[in-house]
Amino acid sequence: MTTLAAGWTGTDTRLIGAALIGIALIVVLITQVKLHPFLALILGSGALGLIAGMPVDKLIKSFSGGVGTTVAGVGVLIALGAMLGKLLADSGGADRIVDTIIGRASGAMLPWAMALVAVLIGLPMFFEIGLVMLIPVVLLVAKRTGQPLMLLGIPALAGLSVLHGLVPPHPGPLAAVDAVKADLGITLGLGLLVAVPTVVVAGPLFGRLASRWVSAEAPGHLVPESTGASERRPGFAATLATVLLPVVLMMGKALSDILLDAANPVRRALDFVGDPLVALLAAVLLGMVTLGRAAGFTRDRLRDSVSAALPPIAGILLIVGAGGGFKQTLVDAGVGDVITGLAKDADFSPILLGWLVAVAIRLATGSATVATISAAGIIAPLVEGLPPAQAALVALAVGAGSLFFSHVNDAGFWLVKEYFGLSVGQTIRTWSLMETVISVTALAVIMPLSLVF
Repeated sequence: MTTLAAGWTGTDTRLIGAALIGIALIVVLITQVKLHPFLALILGSGALGLIAGMPVDKLIKSFSGGVGTTVAGVGVLIALGAMLGKLLADSGGADRIVDTIIGRASGAMLPWAMALVAVLIGLPMFFEIGLVMLIPVVLLVAKRTGQPLMLLGIPALAGLSVLHGLVPPHPGPLAAVDAVKADLGITLGLGLLVAVPTVVVAGPLFGRLASRWVSAEAPGHLVPESTGASERRPGFAATLATVLLPVVLMMGKALSDILLDAANPVRRALDFVGDPLVALLAAVLLGMVTLGRAAGFTRDRLRDSVSAALPPIAGILLIVGAGGGFKQTLVDAGVGDVITGLAKDADFSPILLGWLVAVAIRLATGSATVATISAAGIIAPLVEGLPPAQAALVALAVGAGSLFFSHVNDAGFWLVKEYFGLSVGQTIRTWSLMETVISVTALAVIMPLSLVF
Protein backbone atom coordinates (compact mmCIF):
# COMPACT_ATOMS: atom_id res chain seq x y z
CA MET A 1 0.00 0.00 0.00
CA THR A 2 2.90 2.35 0.79
CA THR A 3 4.36 1.82 -2.68
CA LEU A 4 0.99 2.53 -4.28
CA ALA A 5 0.51 5.70 -2.25
CA ALA A 6 4.01 6.92 -3.02
CA GLY A 7 3.51 6.62 -6.76
CA TRP A 8 0.04 8.12 -6.79
CA THR A 9 -0.42 11.64 -8.21
CA GLY A 10 -3.21 14.18 -8.49
CA THR A 11 -3.42 13.44 -12.20
CA ASP A 12 -4.04 9.77 -11.43
CA THR A 13 -6.89 10.75 -9.12
CA ARG A 14 -8.41 12.92 -11.81
CA LEU A 15 -8.17 10.18 -14.45
CA ILE A 16 -9.69 7.50 -12.24
CA GLY A 17 -12.43 9.91 -11.20
CA ALA A 18 -13.12 10.71 -14.85
CA ALA A 19 -13.42 7.01 -15.67
CA LEU A 20 -15.78 6.36 -12.76
CA ILE A 21 -17.96 9.34 -13.65
CA GLY A 22 -18.05 8.30 -17.31
CA ILE A 23 -19.09 4.76 -16.42
CA ALA A 24 -21.62 6.00 -13.84
CA LEU A 25 -23.15 8.34 -16.41
CA ILE A 26 -23.51 5.46 -18.89
CA VAL A 27 -25.17 3.33 -16.20
CA VAL A 28 -27.62 6.09 -15.20
CA LEU A 29 -28.50 6.97 -18.78
CA ILE A 30 -29.22 3.34 -19.66
CA THR A 31 -31.00 2.26 -16.48
CA GLN A 32 -32.77 5.40 -15.29
CA VAL A 33 -33.17 7.68 -18.30
CA LYS A 34 -33.78 4.63 -20.55
CA LEU A 35 -31.50 6.08 -23.21
CA HIS A 36 -30.28 3.79 -25.97
CA PRO A 37 -26.82 2.35 -25.08
CA PHE A 38 -25.38 3.83 -28.29
CA LEU A 39 -26.20 7.37 -27.17
CA ALA A 40 -25.25 6.61 -23.56
CA LEU A 41 -21.79 5.44 -24.62
CA ILE A 42 -21.24 8.58 -26.71
CA LEU A 43 -22.20 10.87 -23.82
CA GLY A 44 -20.21 8.83 -21.31
CA SER A 45 -17.14 9.00 -23.53
CA GLY A 46 -17.54 12.77 -23.82
CA ALA A 47 -17.83 13.21 -20.06
CA LEU A 48 -14.81 10.97 -19.48
CA GLY A 49 -12.63 12.86 -21.95
CA LEU A 50 -13.59 16.34 -20.79
CA ILE A 51 -13.16 15.57 -17.09
CA ALA A 52 -9.82 13.90 -17.84
CA GLY A 53 -8.69 17.13 -19.49
CA MET A 54 -8.55 15.99 -23.11
CA PRO A 55 -8.72 18.79 -25.72
CA VAL A 56 -12.05 18.67 -27.53
CA ASP A 57 -10.50 18.00 -30.94
CA LYS A 58 -8.43 15.12 -29.53
CA LEU A 59 -11.51 13.73 -27.73
CA ILE A 60 -13.57 13.69 -30.92
CA LYS A 61 -10.72 12.18 -32.93
CA SER A 62 -10.11 9.53 -30.25
CA PHE A 63 -13.75 8.48 -30.04
CA SER A 64 -14.25 8.47 -33.82
CA GLY A 65 -11.07 6.49 -34.34
CA GLY A 66 -12.17 3.90 -31.79
CA VAL A 67 -15.55 3.54 -33.47
CA GLY A 68 -13.98 3.13 -36.91
CA THR A 69 -11.37 0.63 -35.79
CA THR A 70 -13.89 -1.49 -33.89
CA VAL A 71 -16.51 -1.57 -36.64
CA ALA A 72 -13.84 -2.35 -39.22
CA GLY A 73 -12.50 -5.21 -37.13
CA VAL A 74 -15.76 -6.63 -35.82
CA GLY A 75 -18.66 -5.29 -37.87
CA VAL A 76 -18.15 -7.41 -40.99
CA LEU A 77 -17.79 -10.57 -38.89
CA ILE A 78 -21.04 -9.83 -37.02
CA ALA A 79 -22.81 -9.26 -40.34
CA LEU A 80 -21.55 -12.53 -41.83
CA GLY A 81 -22.51 -14.42 -38.67
CA ALA A 82 -26.00 -12.94 -38.87
CA MET A 83 -26.32 -14.02 -42.51
CA LEU A 84 -25.33 -17.59 -41.67
CA GLY A 85 -27.82 -17.67 -38.80
CA LYS A 86 -30.60 -16.33 -41.02
CA LEU A 87 -29.93 -18.95 -43.68
CA LEU A 88 -30.00 -21.64 -41.00
CA ALA A 89 -33.36 -20.42 -39.72
CA ASP A 90 -35.10 -19.72 -43.05
CA SER A 91 -34.04 -22.94 -44.76
CA GLY A 92 -35.28 -25.22 -41.99
CA GLY A 93 -31.71 -26.27 -41.17
CA ALA A 94 -32.23 -25.36 -37.52
CA ASP A 95 -35.40 -27.47 -37.47
CA ARG A 96 -33.43 -30.36 -38.97
CA ILE A 97 -30.83 -30.18 -36.18
CA VAL A 98 -33.56 -30.02 -33.53
CA ASP A 99 -35.65 -32.87 -34.94
CA THR A 100 -32.65 -35.16 -35.51
CA ILE A 101 -31.17 -34.77 -32.04
CA ILE A 102 -34.44 -34.69 -30.09
CA GLY A 103 -35.75 -37.62 -32.12
CA ARG A 104 -32.85 -39.78 -30.91
CA ALA A 105 -33.12 -38.81 -27.25
CA SER A 106 -35.66 -39.76 -24.62
CA GLY A 107 -36.16 -39.79 -20.89
CA ALA A 108 -33.11 -38.75 -18.90
CA MET A 109 -31.21 -37.83 -22.08
CA LEU A 110 -33.64 -35.12 -23.16
CA PRO A 111 -32.08 -32.31 -21.05
CA TRP A 112 -28.67 -33.16 -22.50
CA ALA A 113 -30.16 -33.22 -26.01
CA MET A 114 -31.68 -29.78 -25.45
CA ALA A 115 -28.28 -28.43 -24.38
CA LEU A 116 -26.63 -29.93 -27.48
CA VAL A 117 -29.27 -28.44 -29.77
CA ALA A 118 -28.81 -25.02 -28.16
CA VAL A 119 -25.02 -25.19 -28.54
CA LEU A 120 -25.22 -26.08 -32.23
CA ILE A 121 -27.84 -23.45 -33.00
CA GLY A 122 -26.06 -20.96 -30.75
CA LEU A 123 -22.79 -21.15 -32.70
CA PRO A 124 -23.94 -18.99 -35.62
CA MET A 125 -27.00 -17.28 -34.09
CA PHE A 126 -27.37 -14.36 -31.71
CA PHE A 127 -28.93 -15.15 -28.35
CA GLU A 128 -32.28 -13.48 -28.99
CA ILE A 129 -32.75 -15.19 -32.37
CA GLY A 130 -31.77 -18.59 -30.99
CA LEU A 131 -34.12 -18.08 -28.04
CA VAL A 132 -37.09 -17.26 -30.24
CA MET A 133 -36.37 -20.36 -32.32
CA LEU A 134 -35.79 -22.75 -29.43
CA ILE A 135 -38.62 -21.73 -27.09
CA PRO A 136 -41.39 -23.36 -29.19
CA VAL A 137 -39.32 -26.54 -29.36
CA VAL A 138 -38.79 -26.59 -25.58
CA LEU A 139 -42.50 -26.00 -24.93
CA LEU A 140 -43.56 -28.66 -27.43
CA VAL A 141 -41.15 -31.29 -26.10
CA ALA A 142 -42.22 -30.55 -22.51
CA LYS A 143 -45.88 -30.94 -23.49
CA ARG A 144 -45.33 -34.20 -25.39
CA THR A 145 -43.07 -35.88 -22.82
CA GLY A 146 -44.61 -34.51 -19.62
CA GLN A 147 -41.16 -33.57 -18.31
CA PRO A 148 -40.83 -30.43 -16.12
CA LEU A 149 -40.50 -27.29 -18.21
CA MET A 150 -37.43 -26.02 -16.37
CA LEU A 151 -35.69 -29.40 -16.68
CA LEU A 152 -35.69 -28.90 -20.46
CA GLY A 153 -35.66 -25.11 -20.63
CA ILE A 154 -32.60 -24.42 -18.47
CA PRO A 155 -30.23 -26.59 -20.58
CA ALA A 156 -31.44 -24.84 -23.74
CA LEU A 157 -30.99 -21.40 -22.19
CA ALA A 158 -27.56 -22.33 -20.83
CA GLY A 159 -26.34 -23.56 -24.21
CA LEU A 160 -27.41 -20.34 -25.91
CA SER A 161 -26.11 -18.03 -23.18
CA VAL A 162 -22.68 -19.67 -22.88
CA LEU A 163 -22.10 -19.49 -26.63
CA HIS A 164 -23.32 -15.88 -26.65
CA GLY A 165 -20.88 -14.81 -23.95
CA LEU A 166 -17.80 -16.90 -24.68
CA VAL A 167 -17.56 -17.98 -28.31
CA PRO A 168 -16.96 -15.86 -31.42
CA PRO A 169 -18.50 -14.77 -33.79
CA HIS A 170 -20.95 -13.38 -31.21
CA PRO A 171 -20.64 -9.59 -30.73
CA GLY A 172 -19.42 -9.65 -27.11
CA PRO A 173 -16.53 -12.08 -27.56
CA LEU A 174 -15.54 -10.42 -30.85
CA ALA A 175 -15.43 -7.02 -29.17
CA ALA A 176 -13.36 -8.38 -26.28
CA VAL A 177 -10.92 -10.07 -28.66
CA ASP A 178 -10.57 -6.85 -30.65
CA ALA A 179 -10.05 -4.71 -27.52
CA VAL A 180 -7.32 -6.85 -25.96
CA LYS A 181 -5.77 -7.79 -29.32
CA ALA A 182 -6.18 -11.52 -28.71
CA ASP A 183 -5.92 -14.15 -31.44
CA LEU A 184 -9.44 -15.02 -32.58
CA GLY A 185 -8.65 -18.65 -33.43
CA ILE A 186 -7.03 -19.32 -30.07
CA THR A 187 -9.90 -17.56 -28.29
CA LEU A 188 -12.39 -19.68 -30.20
CA GLY A 189 -10.61 -22.91 -29.29
CA LEU A 190 -10.23 -22.02 -25.63
CA GLY A 191 -13.77 -20.65 -25.60
CA LEU A 192 -15.16 -23.99 -26.71
CA LEU A 193 -12.95 -25.72 -24.12
CA VAL A 194 -14.42 -23.52 -21.38
CA ALA A 195 -17.94 -23.70 -22.81
CA VAL A 196 -18.35 -27.48 -22.60
CA PRO A 197 -18.05 -27.95 -18.81
CA THR A 198 -19.86 -24.65 -18.25
CA VAL A 199 -22.88 -25.79 -20.27
CA VAL A 200 -22.88 -29.14 -18.45
CA VAL A 201 -22.90 -27.54 -15.00
CA ALA A 202 -25.27 -24.64 -15.75
CA GLY A 203 -27.50 -26.66 -18.08
CA PRO A 204 -28.56 -30.24 -17.34
CA LEU A 205 -27.11 -30.31 -13.80
CA PHE A 206 -28.48 -26.98 -12.61
CA GLY A 207 -31.69 -27.69 -14.52
CA ARG A 208 -32.43 -30.54 -12.11
CA LEU A 209 -32.34 -28.16 -9.17
CA ALA A 210 -34.27 -25.42 -10.96
CA SER A 211 -37.06 -27.85 -11.88
CA ARG A 212 -37.47 -28.69 -8.18
CA TRP A 213 -37.50 -25.04 -7.10
CA VAL A 214 -39.88 -23.81 -9.78
CA SER A 215 -42.85 -25.72 -11.17
CA ALA A 216 -43.94 -23.89 -14.32
CA GLU A 217 -46.57 -24.65 -16.93
CA ALA A 218 -45.92 -23.85 -20.57
CA PRO A 219 -48.07 -20.90 -21.71
CA GLY A 220 -50.79 -22.54 -23.81
CA HIS A 221 -50.85 -19.86 -26.50
CA LEU A 222 -47.14 -20.30 -27.16
CA VAL A 223 -47.10 -24.10 -27.54
CA PRO A 224 -46.99 -24.88 -31.27
CA GLU A 225 -48.93 -27.68 -32.89
CA SER A 226 -45.79 -28.80 -34.68
CA THR A 227 -42.17 -27.73 -35.05
CA GLY A 228 -43.07 -25.83 -38.19
CA ALA A 229 -40.88 -28.01 -40.41
CA SER A 230 -41.06 -27.21 -44.12
CA GLU A 231 -41.52 -29.87 -46.81
CA ARG A 232 -38.00 -29.40 -48.14
CA ARG A 233 -35.19 -29.03 -45.66
CA PRO A 234 -31.43 -29.50 -45.86
CA GLY A 235 -29.97 -32.74 -44.55
CA PHE A 236 -28.57 -33.03 -41.04
CA ALA A 237 -24.99 -33.76 -42.12
CA ALA A 238 -24.88 -30.87 -44.59
CA THR A 239 -26.38 -28.48 -42.05
CA LEU A 240 -23.95 -29.53 -39.33
CA ALA A 241 -20.97 -29.27 -41.69
CA THR A 242 -21.99 -25.75 -42.68
CA VAL A 243 -22.41 -24.59 -39.08
CA LEU A 244 -19.09 -26.05 -37.98
CA LEU A 245 -17.05 -24.98 -41.04
CA PRO A 246 -15.88 -21.59 -39.67
CA VAL A 247 -15.08 -23.19 -36.31
CA VAL A 248 -12.91 -25.85 -37.95
CA LEU A 249 -11.15 -23.36 -40.23
CA MET A 250 -10.34 -20.87 -37.45
CA MET A 251 -9.15 -23.59 -35.09
CA GLY A 252 -7.03 -25.08 -37.89
CA LYS A 253 -5.33 -21.71 -38.29
CA ALA A 254 -4.70 -21.44 -34.55
CA LEU A 255 -3.16 -24.92 -34.39
CA SER A 256 -0.98 -24.34 -37.46
CA ASP A 257 0.37 -21.14 -35.93
CA ILE A 258 1.45 -23.16 -32.90
CA LEU A 259 2.75 -26.31 -34.60
CA LEU A 260 4.15 -25.21 -37.98
CA ASP A 261 6.92 -22.84 -39.09
CA ALA A 262 5.91 -19.50 -40.55
CA ALA A 263 7.35 -20.46 -43.96
CA ASN A 264 5.43 -23.73 -44.15
CA PRO A 265 3.04 -23.62 -47.16
CA VAL A 266 0.36 -25.54 -45.23
CA ARG A 267 0.46 -22.93 -42.49
CA ARG A 268 0.21 -20.10 -45.04
CA ALA A 269 -2.83 -21.77 -46.60
CA LEU A 270 -4.47 -22.32 -43.23
CA ASP A 271 -3.67 -18.75 -42.21
CA PHE A 272 -5.69 -17.58 -45.22
CA VAL A 273 -8.72 -19.88 -45.00
CA GLY A 274 -8.69 -19.66 -41.20
CA ASP A 275 -8.85 -15.88 -41.14
CA PRO A 276 -12.20 -15.09 -39.47
CA LEU A 277 -13.39 -13.01 -42.43
CA VAL A 278 -12.57 -15.74 -44.96
CA ALA A 279 -13.89 -18.56 -42.73
CA LEU A 280 -17.26 -16.90 -42.13
CA LEU A 281 -17.57 -15.80 -45.75
CA ALA A 282 -16.90 -19.38 -46.86
CA ALA A 283 -19.59 -20.66 -44.47
CA VAL A 284 -22.15 -18.15 -45.79
CA LEU A 285 -21.39 -19.03 -49.43
CA LEU A 286 -21.52 -22.74 -48.63
CA GLY A 287 -24.76 -22.23 -46.69
CA MET A 288 -26.39 -20.62 -49.71
CA VAL A 289 -25.96 -23.99 -51.44
CA THR A 290 -26.22 -26.57 -48.64
CA LEU A 291 -29.01 -24.73 -46.81
CA GLY A 292 -30.75 -22.36 -49.21
CA ARG A 293 -30.68 -24.32 -52.45
CA ALA A 294 -31.34 -27.58 -50.60
CA ALA A 295 -34.54 -26.00 -49.25
CA GLY A 296 -35.61 -25.02 -52.77
CA PHE A 297 -34.76 -21.32 -52.50
CA THR A 298 -34.65 -19.36 -55.74
CA ARG A 299 -31.92 -16.79 -56.28
CA ASP A 300 -34.33 -14.04 -55.28
CA ARG A 301 -35.29 -15.91 -52.11
CA LEU A 302 -31.62 -16.43 -51.22
CA ARG A 303 -30.91 -12.74 -51.73
CA ASP A 304 -33.90 -11.72 -49.63
CA SER A 305 -32.93 -14.09 -46.80
CA VAL A 306 -29.36 -12.82 -46.64
CA SER A 307 -30.50 -9.19 -46.90
CA ALA A 308 -33.04 -9.63 -44.10
CA ALA A 309 -30.22 -10.60 -41.72
CA LEU A 310 -28.68 -7.12 -41.75
CA PRO A 311 -31.34 -4.66 -40.44
CA PRO A 312 -31.80 -6.42 -37.05
CA ILE A 313 -28.07 -6.13 -36.26
CA ALA A 314 -27.81 -2.40 -36.95
CA GLY A 315 -28.35 -1.56 -33.27
CA ILE A 316 -25.79 -4.13 -32.18
CA LEU A 317 -23.19 -2.73 -34.57
CA LEU A 318 -23.78 0.80 -33.29
CA ILE A 319 -23.44 -0.27 -29.65
CA VAL A 320 -20.28 -2.25 -30.36
CA GLY A 321 -18.83 0.68 -32.35
CA ALA A 322 -19.63 3.22 -29.63
CA GLY A 323 -18.14 0.83 -27.08
CA GLY A 324 -14.95 0.82 -29.13
CA GLY A 325 -15.00 4.62 -29.06
CA PHE A 326 -15.39 4.58 -25.27
CA LYS A 327 -12.51 2.13 -24.97
CA GLN A 328 -10.24 4.29 -27.12
CA THR A 329 -11.15 7.39 -25.12
CA LEU A 330 -10.17 5.54 -21.93
CA VAL A 331 -6.84 4.61 -23.46
CA ASP A 332 -6.00 8.00 -24.99
CA ALA A 333 -6.99 9.87 -21.82
CA GLY A 334 -4.40 7.82 -19.91
CA VAL A 335 -6.83 5.91 -17.71
CA GLY A 336 -5.53 2.59 -18.98
CA ASP A 337 -1.97 3.45 -17.95
CA VAL A 338 -3.09 4.30 -14.41
CA ILE A 339 -5.05 1.06 -14.05
CA THR A 340 -2.15 -0.89 -15.51
CA GLY A 341 0.23 0.61 -12.97
CA LEU A 342 -2.15 -0.10 -10.09
CA ALA A 343 -2.71 -3.70 -11.13
CA LYS A 344 0.97 -4.36 -11.64
CA ASP A 345 1.95 -2.83 -8.30
CA ALA A 346 -0.77 -4.84 -6.54
CA ASP A 347 0.12 -7.98 -8.54
CA PHE A 348 -3.54 -8.34 -9.51
CA SER A 349 -4.50 -10.95 -12.10
CA PRO A 350 -5.77 -9.40 -15.35
CA ILE A 351 -8.14 -12.37 -15.68
CA LEU A 352 -9.76 -11.79 -12.30
CA LEU A 353 -9.78 -8.00 -12.73
CA GLY A 354 -11.46 -8.30 -16.13
CA TRP A 355 -14.12 -10.60 -14.69
CA LEU A 356 -14.82 -8.32 -11.71
CA VAL A 357 -15.10 -5.16 -13.82
CA ALA A 358 -17.44 -6.91 -16.28
CA VAL A 359 -19.58 -8.19 -13.39
CA ALA A 360 -19.94 -4.69 -11.96
CA ILE A 361 -20.94 -3.14 -15.27
CA ARG A 362 -23.29 -6.03 -16.08
CA LEU A 363 -25.10 -5.66 -12.77
CA ALA A 364 -25.40 -1.92 -13.27
CA THR A 365 -26.41 -1.74 -16.94
CA GLY A 366 -27.99 -5.13 -17.63
CA SER A 367 -26.20 -5.30 -20.98
CA ALA A 368 -23.71 -8.11 -21.52
CA THR A 369 -22.37 -6.39 -24.62
CA VAL A 370 -21.81 -3.04 -22.87
CA ALA A 371 -20.17 -4.85 -19.95
CA THR A 372 -17.85 -6.77 -22.25
CA ILE A 373 -16.81 -3.78 -24.33
CA SER A 374 -16.26 -1.47 -21.35
CA ALA A 375 -14.39 -4.00 -19.21
CA ALA A 376 -12.18 -5.11 -22.08
CA GLY A 377 -11.28 -1.50 -22.82
CA ILE A 378 -10.41 -0.78 -19.20
CA ILE A 379 -8.04 -3.72 -18.81
CA ALA A 380 -6.65 -3.77 -22.37
CA PRO A 381 -3.33 -2.13 -21.37
CA LEU A 382 -2.73 -4.95 -18.87
CA VAL A 383 -2.85 -7.52 -21.66
CA GLU A 384 -0.09 -5.97 -23.76
CA GLY A 385 2.86 -8.31 -23.95
CA LEU A 386 1.00 -11.35 -22.62
CA PRO A 387 1.28 -14.66 -24.52
CA PRO A 388 -1.58 -15.23 -27.03
CA ALA A 389 -3.29 -17.88 -24.88
CA GLN A 390 -3.24 -15.60 -21.82
CA ALA A 391 -4.74 -12.72 -23.80
CA ALA A 392 -7.46 -15.06 -25.05
CA LEU A 393 -8.24 -16.18 -21.49
CA VAL A 394 -8.54 -12.54 -20.38
CA ALA A 395 -11.07 -11.95 -23.18
CA LEU A 396 -13.00 -15.04 -22.07
CA ALA A 397 -12.96 -13.94 -18.42
CA VAL A 398 -14.47 -10.61 -19.45
CA GLY A 399 -17.14 -12.48 -21.41
CA ALA A 400 -17.87 -14.69 -18.42
CA GLY A 401 -18.23 -11.70 -16.12
CA SER A 402 -20.64 -10.06 -18.55
CA LEU A 403 -23.15 -12.89 -17.98
CA PHE A 404 -23.32 -12.58 -14.19
CA PHE A 405 -26.82 -12.45 -12.58
CA SER A 406 -29.15 -11.12 -15.25
CA HIS A 407 -31.99 -9.26 -13.52
CA VAL A 408 -34.76 -6.73 -14.17
CA ASN A 409 -32.56 -4.27 -16.13
CA ASP A 410 -31.74 -6.93 -18.75
CA ALA A 411 -34.03 -7.46 -21.76
CA GLY A 412 -33.14 -11.17 -21.72
CA PHE A 413 -34.67 -11.46 -18.24
CA TRP A 414 -38.07 -10.32 -19.51
CA LEU A 415 -37.86 -12.45 -22.65
CA VAL A 416 -37.36 -15.58 -20.55
CA LYS A 417 -40.05 -14.55 -18.05
CA GLU A 418 -42.72 -14.06 -20.71
CA TYR A 419 -41.85 -17.03 -22.92
CA PHE A 420 -41.87 -19.47 -20.02
CA GLY A 421 -44.81 -17.87 -18.21
CA LEU A 422 -42.83 -17.24 -15.01
CA SER A 423 -43.22 -14.69 -12.23
CA VAL A 424 -40.38 -12.28 -11.48
CA GLY A 425 -39.37 -14.37 -8.44
CA GLN A 426 -39.40 -17.59 -10.46
CA THR A 427 -37.30 -15.98 -13.20
CA ILE A 428 -34.71 -14.92 -10.63
CA ARG A 429 -34.57 -18.43 -9.12
CA THR A 430 -34.07 -20.02 -12.54
CA TRP A 431 -32.71 -17.73 -15.24
CA SER A 432 -30.82 -15.25 -13.02
CA LEU A 433 -29.19 -17.99 -10.96
CA MET A 434 -28.36 -19.96 -14.12
CA GLU A 435 -26.55 -16.92 -15.54
CA THR A 436 -24.60 -16.60 -12.28
CA VAL A 437 -23.67 -20.30 -12.37
CA ILE A 438 -22.43 -19.82 -15.95
CA SER A 439 -20.29 -16.82 -14.99
CA VAL A 440 -18.72 -18.42 -11.92
CA THR A 441 -18.21 -21.84 -13.52
CA ALA A 442 -16.53 -20.33 -16.57
CA LEU A 443 -14.16 -18.35 -14.34
CA ALA A 444 -13.46 -21.51 -12.32
CA VAL A 445 -12.42 -23.24 -15.56
CA ILE A 446 -10.46 -20.28 -16.94
CA MET A 447 -8.27 -19.76 -13.85
CA PRO A 448 -6.61 -23.21 -13.89
CA LEU A 449 -6.25 -23.00 -17.68
CA SER A 450 -4.22 -19.81 -17.16
CA LEU A 451 -1.70 -21.89 -15.22
CA VAL A 452 -1.34 -24.36 -18.09
CA PHE A 453 -1.19 -22.13 -21.17
